[in-house]
Amino acid sequence: MSSDAEEGAPSDDRRRYEFLKVLDELDEFEGSGTQLVTIYIPEDKQVSDVVAHVTQEHSEASNIKSKQTRTNVQDALTSIKDRLRYYDTFPPDNGMVIFSGAVDSGGGQTEMVTRVLESPPDPVQSFRYHCDSNFLTGPLEDMMADKGLFGLIVLDRREANVGWLKGKRVEPVKSASSLVPGKQRKGGQSAQRFARLRLEAIDNFYQEVAEMANDLFVPKRHELDGILVGGPSPTKDEFLDGDYLHHELQDKVLGKFDVAYTDESGLSDLVDAGQEVLADQEVVKDKRQMEEFFENLNTGGEATYGFEQTRRNLVMGSVDRLLLSEDLHHDVVVYECPNDHEEYEVVERRHATPEHTCSECREEAEPEEREDVVDHLMNIADQRGTETKFISTDFEKGEQLMDAFGGIAGILRYSTGV
Repeated sequence: MSSDAEEGAPSDDRRRYEFLKVLDELDEFEGSGTQLVTIYIPEDKQVSDVVAHVTQEHSEASNIKSKQTRTNVQDALTSIKDRLRYYDTFPPDNGMVIFSGAVDSGGGQTEMVTRVLESPPDPVQSFRYHCDSNFLTGPLEDMMADKGLFGLIVLDRREANVGWLKGKRVEPVKSASSLVPGKQRKGGQSAQRFARLRLEAIDNFYQEVAEMANDLFVPKRHELDGILVGGPSPTKDEFLDGDYLHHELQDKVLGKFDVAYTDESGLSDLVDAGQEVLADQEVVKDKRQMEEFFENLNTGGEATYGFEQTRRNLVMGSVDRLLLSEDLHHDVVVYECPNDHEEYEVVERRHATPEHTCSECREEAEPEEREDVVDHLMNIADQRGTETKFISTDFEKGEQLMDAFGGIAGILRYSTGV
C-alpha cells in the first residue's frame, strides 16, 4: 500500500476486505524457528526511533546461534528498514504494521515476504516488536471484528432470555423459566390471596431476570452501545417501569419492542423489531440489502446472481449494488482457447488451476490469468460506478447468499433479462 494518500481512496468496505485478505494470507505463513518479525507502530512514534530500534535488533540478532535463523532475521530487519525509508517523520494516521520474514514455501525452501498495512481501522495503541514462528496478527484481527455491542433481553411471565448483539452476530447467553402460576387459581384459595401470591411470583421472576442481565451487562457497561428489551405487553413495560435493572443499565435502554417469542429465537426477533434504533448497525444494513435482493428475485425483476450472470450485468453497467459474501474466498481463472474465445471459471483460493474445455468450440483452453474473484468484480464495479456491499453469513439470508448463490449477487438499476 502506498504511503501517500491518493485521490479516489477505496471505500471502507473495500479497505476492510483488502485488510482481511492480507491477514488471511499472513495467517497461513510459517517460519522455521523464531524468524518472522512483526512491528506495530503507533501514529505518534517517530520513524527515526523505529529505525533505531530495528538497527539495534539487527545488531543483537548476530548472537543467534543458528546461522539460518540469524540470516533470516537480519534479512527481515533489513527489509523493514528499507520500507521505513518511504516514510517521513511519523507513520500514517492510526499508525502501521510491518510484517517481514522467511516463510516456508515447501520442499525445504523459504521465501522472503514483507507486507505493510497502513492506517488500520483503529489506532495502533503502542509500539510492539515481535519475533516468532508466526506473524502476530491478533491485534489487527481484533480491529477488523464487527463493531457494536448491544445487550438483548426478551421476557414474558413464563421465560426469559438474555444475550448479546456483537456486530452482526446474535449470541444467546442466559435463560430462565418462571414459577408464576397461571391466571386460574386452585381450589381453596381466595381470589385476593391468589392474586397476591401471583404478584409476588412475578416480582421474583423480574428480579431473577434483572440479576441475569446485571451479571452479564454491568461488567461491560462502558463498552455497551445500548440495550434492547422485548416481549409482550404488559410484561416488558412492567419490567422496565419497575426499575429492576441496575441504574446504569437503565440509562442504556434504547427502547422496548413487541416480540412474540421469548426463547432464544426471540433475541433475533428483537434485533429485527429494533431495526430503527439499530439503523447504523451492519447487521440491519445487511438484512435490508438481502431482503431487497430476494424481493426483486421473487418478482422476476431487478436481481442477478452467480459469477457469470453478475459479471455480464456489471460490464453492461446495469448493477446498482454488488453483493458479495464475506466468506467468499475464491479466485477467477481467465481461459482463452485457440479460437480466441474467452471464458471464466471460479475456483477455491489456493486450489490448483483446473483444465478447461471451451464451451463454444470444445477446444482445450489455456489459463491466461488468475486473480481474486472479489478484486476482479470490484474493479469492474468501480469502473461502472457500482457500489459494493459485503454481506455477513451470521444471519439466514446471508448464509443463503453464500450457499445458494455462490456468494455473488447484485441489485440491478433496471431489468436486463441477463
